[in-house]
Amino acid sequence: MQTQELKLQYFVGIFINKKLKTIKDMKKKFKSTKVFDGFSTVFRQWKAEETHCKFLHGYAIEFKVTFEGELDHRNWVWDFGGMKRAKNKIDGMSPKEWMGYMFDHTVIIAFDDPYMEHFKQLHQNGIIQLRVINGAVGAERFAEFIYNKLNEFVNKETKERVKVSKVEFSENKKNAAIFE
Repeated sequence: MQTQELKLQYFVGIFINKKLKTIKDMKKKFKSTKVFDGFSTVFRQWKAEETHCKFLHGYAIEFKVTFEGELDHRNWVWDFGGMKRAKNKIDGMSPKEWMGYMFDHTVIIAFDDPYMEHFKQLHQNGIIQLRVINGAVGAERFAEFIYNKLNEFVNKETKERVKVSKVEFSENKKNAAIFE
C-alpha cells in the first residue's frame, strides 16, 4: 500500500511539474524591435497655454516599435523588411509611405486646434504639409497613435500571429514617451 502511494505521489509530482513548466513557458514571449527614424515634423499643443509647447515647434523624431508573438517559419517574430513588401495598407498606403506621409516634413495639428482654418490655408497655399490627428498631439499621443495604426496593420499582415506590444516615441535624445 505504501509503495502504491509513493508511486502515485511520484506521478502526481511529475504531472504538476510539467503543468507548471507549461504555464511558465506560456508566459515567455518572443519580442523584437525596430527603430524608424529620419522624420522631421512640427506640431503644437494648443492646450498647453502655460508653456512654450503651445507654439509651433519641430523635432527630428523617431519611434521604436516592439513586436511580440510566435516565431514564423524563419524563426522571426517580425520580418523587418516586411514593411516594404506588405500586402496590407495603413490608410491606403504602404507602412513606409504612411510613415513618410504622416511624419516627414509635416505639420501635425489636433483636430480641435482653434487656428485650424489658418493651418488649412497654409496647406492650401503650399506652405506646409498639414496632417490633422483626431485627438491630441504630443509625444504620448503620437506613441498611442502609431501603436494603434501599426498594431492593426501587423495583426492583419501576420494573421494575428504578431502584435505591437509597445511604441516609444522620441522627440529628441532627451524626451520620449511610451505607449503599451
